Amino acid sequence: MREITLDDLGDIASGAAVLGTGGGGDPYIGRLLATSALRTHGPVPLVSLDEVDGDAVVLPVAMMGAPTVMVEKLPSAEQVGLAATTLATYLGRELTHIACAEAGGVNSLIPVAAAAQLGLPLVDADGMGRAFPEIQMVLPTLYGVRATPMSIADEKGNRGVLDTVDNHWAERLARSATIDMGCSAMISTYAMSGRQARDALVPGTLTLCAELGALARTARAGHADPVAAVVDRLAGQRLFTGKVVDVARRTVTGFARGEARLAGTDGDAGSELVLRFQNEHLVAERDGAAVASVPDLICTLDRESGEAVTTEGLRFGQRLTVIAAPADPRWHSPGGVELAGPRYFGYDLDPVVLAR
Repeated sequence: MREITLDDLGDIASGAAVLGTGGGGDPYIGRLLATSALRTHGPVPLVSLDEVDGDAVVLPVAMMGAPTVMVEKLPSAEQVGLAATTLATYLGRELTHIACAEAGGVNSLIPVAAAAQLGLPLVDADGMGRAFPEIQMVLPTLYGVRATPMSIADEKGNRGVLDTVDNHWAERLARSATIDMGCSAMISTYAMSGRQARDALVPGTLTLCAELGALARTARAGHADPVAAVVDRLAGQRLFTGKVVDVARRTVTGFARGEARLAGTDGDAGSELVLRFQNEHLVAERDGAAVASVPDLICTLDRESGEAVTTEGLRFGQRLTVIAAPADPRWHSPGGVELAGPRYFGYDLDPVVLAR
């Protein structure tokens, strides 16, 4: 892709939901916002990291909060670009590029809407290669990029700028503000030069989202297996096929936390898989033993359509295939595991490293 048009949004939304590992927000909401912005402002230029000048000003834009709340509390059109312009004004810099903070359902499409509104190119990259629940959980943190100054804006027009001592404090204070704003808000954070972006971001993620969506769509049209197409493209593996028999989900401190239990079907009959999540899937346990964990990707797909099912969309009776895929190798460095490994989330578990 050299630009993102209305025709691209369906595939991007579908693929972004897969990379979102159950989180990153509802792709339908992101698609609605991006569709409205593209209809009003036209296509968005998409540039690779290699094309970004070293002195460019790159601002990632995202929604922050509990995905379960985002389903019912839609952002306003004005809110999408407000976070970026607020931060640019505070920095006293002229924006040159918009970027994705994470690859996730809504958070791969919110930046499309922001770029269209602001008339700026969008960088074909993101800060994770997947979705994670907390602000500091991005690869730029490993490269010494500060999360703040960062801006935060709600749908009422309230906005502010945080400047914190480190990236963990950015998460704590922004999370508190997000809760007061109704558990979802728009943020712009990790302002980077083009040079920093080339080092710290994961390249090609929007193109990958579009490829995943197109692969699943083409497989369905050809009566092939869309799950297999997604697994092959991600160099991943099937973990489990089964039916959702229980979901325990609650919104706590601005996160959707809980677990889902699947009873095995077909070749997995007689086994049980438990998925533990905090916005995103964190650990998958088969019959009590962990078979996948963060920082690698754990994704729930409808077994027939291959479409991703988010944590807020999990329902009793759904028939799913759970897959796992390797994360960007930098997440398996000591710093990456410390930042977003199982122990950070309270699990007494070393990362389950997928065979590559």
